[in-house]
Amino acid sequence: MAASKPVEPPSGTGLPRWQLALLVGTPIVLGVGAVYLWHRSRKESNGTGERITPEGSASPSQGQSDGARAAPDQENMSPLDRAQAAKNKGNKYFKAGKYENAIQCYTEAIGLCPADHKSDLSTFFQNRAAAYEQQLKWTEVVEDCCRAVELNPRYIKALFRRAKALEKLDNKRECLEDVTAVCILEAFQNQQSMLLADKVLKQLGKEKAKEKYKNREPMMPSPQFIKSYFSSFTDDIISQPLQKGEKKDEDKDKEGEAAEVTGSSGYLKAKQYMEEENYDKIISECTKEMESGGRYTAEALLLRATFYLLIGNATAAQPDLDRVINMQDANVKLRANALIKRGSMYMQQQQPLLSTQDFNMAAEIDTRNPDVYHHRGQLKILLDQVDEAVGDFDECILLRPDSALAQAQKCFALYRQAYTGNNPSQVQTAMDGFEDVIRRFPKCAEGYALYAQALTDQQQFGKADEMYDKCIELEPDNATTYVHKGLLQLQWKQDLDLGLDLIGKAIEIDNKCDFAYETMGTIEVQRGNLDKAIDMFNKAINLAKSEMEMAHLYSLCDAAYAQTEVARKYGLKPPTL
Repeated sequence: MAASKPVEPPSGTGLPRWQLALLVGTPIVLGVGAVYLWHRSRKESNGTGERITPEGSASPSQGQSDGARAAPDQENMSPLDRAQAAKNKGNKYFKAGKYENAIQCYTEAIGLCPADHKSDLSTFFQNRAAAYEQQLKWTEVVEDCCRAVELNPRYIKALFRRAKALEKLDNKRECLEDVTAVCILEAFQNQQSMLLADKVLKQLGKEKAKEKYKNREPMMPSPQFIKSYFSSFTDDIISQPLQKGEKKDEDKDKEGEAAEVTGSSGYLKAKQYMEEENYDKIISECTKEMESGGRYTAEALLLRATFYLLIGNATAAQPDLDRVINMQDANVKLRANALIKRGSMYMQQQQPLLSTQDFNMAAEIDTRNPDVYHHRGQLKILLDQVDEAVGDFDECILLRPDSALAQAQKCFALYRQAYTGNNPSQVQTAMDGFEDVIRRFPKCAEGYALYAQALTDQQQFGKADEMYDKCIELEPDNATTYVHKGLLQLQWKQDLDLGLDLIGKAIEIDNKCDFAYETMGTIEVQRGNLDKAIDMFNKAINLAKSEMEMAHLYSLCDAAYAQTEVARKYGLKPPTL
């Protein structure tokens, strides 16, 4: 699939993705709340129950009942005891679902409790907040929880109840701060609070990305990224080099014109600029071809759409792709390529049904196009349909046996299926397959990279490192490989300095590598350098090529910012590297 990052299936860890800061050995950093790496090695608890009931006994003290018998004792009780009695009576009403009566009792307890008994007083406020919560009075819940937290800053029940109420009031930022504090206090052992954090982070990320993406300045990616993108297509007219014939009298039967690389052919000029890596001029030359009504209008539309996608302007790309797809007299390979790219765009926009429809249509109109099956196979991996993905890769290989990329990605799909299914014999078969791929295709950097990820999963770190070195030897300007190699050093040797040096090298090679900034930011969170992490995430946001990627990065940034606020307010920090 024509995506901006390599494809990776679900992690198969059983953990919510937001808990994983770095899943070393995968092409991307997974999960919206990924700043909480340190939880990765801890056990999950069974603490998933709702915090509904108030604290304290559900009925008055043994031997007492309401009415006349309790009245004489009240005179001899201390103010705190009388407050506790009122609270216990409130708890009884709460259990019975009589929330207004419970609120009256908790209010009485608050009035009776001596000010220096902060712990008890915070409990009374929290209990009254619980009763207000049952009445859906969210503002009152927040007010009482605030009083409880003022008295007891690390009061988990009050913090979490306030977080839920703030969510209802659509105050996501403060909600996130509260639930982050709860997660840290509970050592990430309660599924309920982690799910709320995940939900709020995703919502914040989507909201911010929608606004930012709408107003972003399109940015051309690095030449290495563009070349890698086009290398994923083998049956694509627009990505092929200029042929000598294109500069002479070919296609004279088409309106009797000659195709010459002159001022009259913007498309052919654009192709020339592609060969020269002068990418900034391509969109304008394609536009000239279309405005002049040249014979290469369909090609120009597709090439312009492709570069719109590369600079992250899907809104501009889609009309061009639509036009090519609907050109019944256009070369079928142009239409199929446009369907692949529109299908990939739909997947980035999280519209898998539309994406699948486009890939299936491409297979129908151009049944022997290996690119269709290759990119649809990657889509199937994303949709966790591994058997179908392998079938597509097989079809691609049948049509183009020298497709090293499809061979390598088929091995990786089989490996992930075996690894997540805990099938050692199939894992070994897949690993043998990788050996065969790199033997037959020693110049395919992707084969070494995918094999390195599988080796890392198997904790064969030394060999994985060798595979990354092979990648760097073949593609010294590929920044992503340096990031993966840096992550390997962290997992293998716990060598933070070497890992950061390699990721820094990636940024030197390609200062538009959003993956490098994202990874650096995640590591800085783990080191406790939250301000630096936020700076890295913001740099990655400005480079993101899709709204979905941008939402993911905003979520990381918001999670880091929430931790800075929790540290400032409550002195809470997760352990650091």
